[in-house]
Amino acid sequence: MGLFSRRPRPTSSDVPDDRAAKDATVAHLTDFVATRVGVEAYVEPRTTAAPMTVMLVATDGEWTRRRVPDEKAAVQLARELNIPVYDVQRVGYPQRMRDYNSRQRILRKRGVV
Repeated sequence: MGLFSRRPRPTSSDVPDDRAAKDATVAHLTDFVATRVGVEAYVEPRTTAAPMTVMLVATDGEWTRRRVPDEKAAVQLARELNIPVYDVQRVGYPQRMRDYNSRQRILRKRGVV
């Protein structure tokens, strides 16, 4: 008996296909843009630890991150969402995002969030 033999094998219905994953990502990012003000996109490069991602940051600093296949897809997505897009290696992360993270950390310590 193998070490992982008791783990059920995923069926084809358990694992989302590429189209379903793409649709879910686009839906999430579209919802984020529609429900926040002043959203901007930041393209993050691929690293040894993480794939290429696009990060959306709102005016108040709230953010979300999703994987993208390449920079071209991230730029195209931002254009479809009608938001500005930046290369994070050139412009860096916005200060409002760091401020938002600090506020959230304080609220978690206080037990508010």
